[in-house]
Amino acid sequence: MRWLGLVVLVMMLAGASAVPAQLPNYNVGRTPTPEQIHAQDITVGPSGKELPPGKGTAKEGAAIFEKRCAHCHGVNGTSEGQFPALSGQRARVVNYPFATTIWDFINSAMPRKVPDIGTREGTLTPDEVYSLTAFVLYRNDIIKETDVLDASSLPKVKMPKRDPHLDKVAPK
Repeated sequence: MRWLGLVVLVMMLAGASAVPAQLPNYNVGRTPTPEQIHAQDITVGPSGKELPPGKGTAKEGAAIFEKRCAHCHGVNGTSEGQFPALSGQRARVVNYPFATTIWDFINSAMPRKVPDIGTREGTLTPDEVYSLTAFVLYRNDIIKETDVLDASSLPKVKMPKRDPHLDKVAPK
């Protein structure tokens, strides 16, 4: 009797797995091209190999920050409101193990639209993202105001709380 129940169960499972293959094809959608996939694949890892060409300094970033970011994050990034502080005692960005994480977040998520912070308000150029990243790092005493960040130098920035064991995934 047990065998009969097991056979019935196996046949039901086999039949259920064949059902999706028999569903009609409505010709909706298509396979994306390699270029479309690349355009959506904007994540930057610790090694920075995905970083685009461009460069920026904290000095350049200060002007961009004042214009595009200060209304949420406060002057110099020391937010007292609902938005995260990017410098000062309450800043959490210094806890990130890699500076490329800051670049990646600014590039993929900023600037936000106020008051609807659920949507982006435009995009930033790679030079603007490098400059804003430099400004945030400078405001947290991680780099100098005149240091130039680019695809080569950004991954080499040593974050203050980075575990030395993570050095194997980022350049020295």
